[in-house]
Amino acid sequence: MDYTSFLDPVLNPLMTIQSPWNLILMAFIITGIITLAYKFLTDQKLMKELKDEMKSMQKEMKEFKNNPEKMMSLQKDVMSKNMKYMMQSMKPTLFTFIPIIIIFGWLRAYYTGLGNPDVLFGLSWFWSYFIVTIVLSISLRKLLKIH
Repeated sequence: MDYTSFLDPVLNPLMTIQSPWNLILMAFIITGIITLAYKFLTDQKLMKELKDEMKSMQKEMKEFKNNPEKMMSLQKDVMSKNMKYMMQSMKPTLFTFIPIIIIFGWLRAYYTGLGNPDVLFGLSWFWSYFIVTIVLSISLRKLLKIH
C-alpha cells in the first residue's frame, strides 16, 4: 500500500471513463482547482496594476537606452515591481503544491500499473496531461480574466 492509495475511492471512478477522456477530465479538474485558487488567493487588481506599470516602464526603458543612469533607475523599479508580482503569484502555490504532488503520485501509480500505455497521440500519460493542461490553463485564465 503506497502513500496515494487513499485516493483510490475518489479517483478510480473517474478512470473508468474511456481513455484519453479520463485523463482530459482529470486535467480539467486539477487545472480548474489551480486556476480558481490563483484567482481567489491573489489580489487580481494589484496584479493587473503591477503588470501594467512594468509594461509602461519597459517602454520607457527603450526610450532611455542611451541614458544608462536613467535606464538603471527604471530597471531597479521594474525589478521591485516584478518581485511584488512574483510574491503575489506564489501564494496559491503554497496551497496547491502538496495536493497536486499527491495526485500526480496517484496518476503515476495508476498508469504504471497499466504498463504506461500511450494515452493521446502516442504520448505517455505525463506528456498528454502536460499538453492538455497548458491548453486548459490558457483558456480558463482568459475566460476568468486572471492577470
